[in-house]
Amino acid sequence: MNNIKENVKRILEEVPENVIVIAATKGRSVEEIKEAIDAGIKVIGENYVQEAEGKFKEIGRTVNWHLIGNLQTNKVKKALNIFDCIETVDSFGLAKEIDKYAGKKGIIFPVFIEINSGREPQKSGVFPEDTEKFIIELSELKNIKIEGLMTMGPLVDNPEDIRHYFRLTKELFDKIKEKKLPNVKMEYLSMGMSDTYKVAIEEGANIIRIGSIIFGYRR
Repeated sequence: MNNIKENVKRILEEVPENVIVIAATKGRSVEEIKEAIDAGIKVIGENYVQEAEGKFKEIGRTVNWHLIGNLQTNKVKKALNIFDCIETVDSFGLAKEIDKYAGKKGIIFPVFIEINSGREPQKSGVFPEDTEKFIIELSELKNIKIEGLMTMGPLVDNPEDIRHYFRLTKELFDKIKEKKLPNVKMEYLSMGMSDTYKVAIEEGANIIRIGSIIFGYRR
């Protein structure tokens, strides 16, 4: 049997203190999530607004909620009632919609920019070479705050093969941080999942998104 509490404790002891562990909870039950929270998880990562909605009703604000999947503009209003941060902003239209609803709520909402570090045409995210221009454009929106970057990187068999993409994203992060743009505070770098988080931390990630090594692999 998979021991969620032991898995969480082991991971939290292993990673540096400055690294936030997001429990990626797509397809996981409320009971499993509560077990992870009891063991010390403080941030939940969900992929879909609809799935998160049901879980949020039962779990509430005992933890922070990050959206780590794609967000459609028609789901923004609902998303802002659940999530504390959206990690996957990759278009001006989406950013503008978040800005609009954040303005209506009278808040400044934290977002990360998703980087398509492998330049994979089938995947979402901003290409590395377009990132700076994109962030300058977004920095004019008054009700969002860009707090970091997020990347998935290509699927790899060997974790070492993803190092280049994480390094590239960290270089972008540092470059944008130096520019000191308005409404931009490069504080978080979200990279790495269950099989690649060690490489991600070595390359500067301070947020990792962990699912299967907490909850077990899905059958």
